Formats: sequence, C-alpha cells, structure tokens
Amino acid sequence: MDHKNSKSESYAAAGVDIVAGYRAVELMKKHVARTRNEGCLDDVGGFGGCFGLPMAGMEEPVLVSGTDGCGTKVKLAILMDKHDTIGIDAVAMCVNDIICVGARPLFFLDYIACGKNVPEKIAAIVGGVAEGCVQSGAALIGGETAEHPGLMPVEDYDLAGFAVGIVDKKKIIDNTRMNEGDVVIALPSTGIHSNGFSLCRKVFDIDNNNPELYVTRDELGGKTIAEALLTPTKIYVKPVLALLEQVDVKGISHITGGGFYENIPRSIPDGLCAKIAKADVKVLPIFDMIAKWGNIPERDMYNTYNMGVGMTVVVPAAQADTALTVLKDNGIDAYVLGSIIKGEEKVILE
Repeated sequence: MDHKNSKSESYAAAGVDIVAGYRAVELMKKHVARTRNEGCLDDVGGFGGCFGLPMAGMEEPVLVSGTDGCGTKVKLAILMDKHDTIGIDAVAMCVNDIICVGARPLFFLDYIACGKNVPEKIAAIVGGVAEGCVQSGAALIGGETAEHPGLMPVEDYDLAGFAVGIVDKKKIIDNTRMNEGDVVIALPSTGIHSNGFSLCRKVFDIDNNNPELYVTRDELGGKTIAEALLTPTKIYVKPVLALLEQVDVKGISHITGGGFYENIPRSIPDGLCAKIAKADVKVLPIFDMIAKWGNIPERDMYNTYNMGVGMTVVVPAAQADTALTVLKDNGIDAYVLGSIIKGEEKVILE
C-alpha cells in the first residue's frame, strides 16, 4: 500500500507519528511472512485477518481461543533495551493455554500499545511474536500498534495477544476420563516464563535498575539475573501435539500465575487429587535465588511460580514410559512428577 500522501503534522505535534507506524509495518512484514501456514489467505481485506479453516478429517470441529499478555516482564525488556524475545512470551501464554484442551493453534493476533512508535523497536517486538508463531505453527494474520502519548512514557509499551486453535470435539481433553493410578508428568520450564514478575521486581529491586542484575552468576549457568529472568517462555505446542497422537492424555495444565496450587487443580476432576513430592520437583536455580533473596516462604513460591515445571500432563501409568520417550524425541526432557489418587484437595505437595 502506498502511504506517501498520508501524513499529519498536527497529529505528529500531538505525539502520534502515523508515518512511523507505516515504517514499522514495512519492517515487520518479513517477520510475518515466516509464519504463513495452510490457512492464510492472500490479498483479502485490510481491516481484518482472514483465515481458511482446515477441517479435513474432523467430525465436529471446535474453535478454541485464548488471550493473554506478558505481565510486567515487559518492564525488564524495556530496562534491558532487549525487545526481540518478549513477543515469544506473548504467543506462548496464549498457545500453551489452548493446547491444554488439545487444540492445534491456527492463528495469532498481537496488540502493542506504546508511548512512542519507534519502528525498529516495534519490528523487533513483532519479530519475537513471529518466532513464537513459528514455534507453535500458528500464522500471524494481523495485529495493531497504538501510539498513546500522555498515557504512558515514550519508552514504555505493553504487549498482548489472541490465539485461535481447532480440535475435533471428540478429542477435547476435559479430564472426565482421569482415574486413580494415572501418572503426572512434568514438562520442564525455561525459567520464570511470564508470571510472578511483580514479586521478582520487588525481590531484585528491578525498578531501580539494581546493579546486581547484571552480574554473571555461576548458579545461573553463566547468565546474569536479568538474562535468566528475560528467558522466553517455553512453547509446548508441537511436543504435546506429538504426544496426543501416541498416548492417551487425560489432562493438561499450563503452570502460570498461581503456580502449582492454582493451575494443576484446573485439570483434575472432583474426587481425585494430584499427589506430588516436592523432592521430585526439579527446581531451577533462579527460583532458589528468588526464595533466598526475598525470604519467600516455600508455600508462596509454589503458589506463585512454576518452580521449573511449565506444564503437566496426566497419562495412564501403562503409557508413562511411552509418553516420556515421545516428549524426549520432541526436545522435552520430561519426567514423572507424581500420581493421581483419591481425594478432595486436587493437589497435594509434600
């Protein structure tokens, strides 16, 4: 589209540069192109993203949607002036949710609100979004960048997204077939992911740009605290889709805000309980550091963070070894975390 005649000096004087917006769009086009899949439609409309639904082989196709943002993790990205991975988090928070019901992500839309549109920064953010879409198999079919002078400082921005997936109704994972004796399997996280950052900011004094953030730490594998915290959220879509093809998965939980105590119960039916030994949780060093520096009680840690477990799946005990093999073959070093027992608490950590 030719924008050479579209400009407003008056609008620019008020803080909104529409020309910068056009420049940002041009810079992000190469990233969007990476995400194209079989449902993308060419040259259709300019005000909405169009997508053809792939329904072959499905008896009753069901659309599954999810929306989320990255929380205050964005503050750290702004502080570090590193904007090329936060978009992965935005995608992950949405697609990891919809895979919990067995849905394959189809497409994604992003929304960026910023104090000032710096085209290179916006393009870097969208580049991360595109990478997340590639990792999950979703197409980036649209989005919006809104310049909000006066609402937020010029260097600030916020990022959110919306994903839609599809699943055959008979294959929806709804926990109704879960039984006593089933096994809970842990899919390791890459770190904090995108939850609990308000507490992280307090513990590490991030808002005051604490110099300790930039000290290389042996316990973090040679990374700084800032680098460890900004590590993108793991996207589990493709490994879980592979697992669904070979194993009878009875429940999936995405471990986000609220940690073990809030998220695992969401996939457990009444009358059953996930029994997990804390000693079996492979806690990542960054969580030990948060607990120590912030003097955070263990119960609060497990009720705030993923503690190194980004997702759990429940499978029959007889298929546990197969599940572990499938996940390992797809790049996930999964391990048995616990078992399903009778009980009303939904989750027991002891």
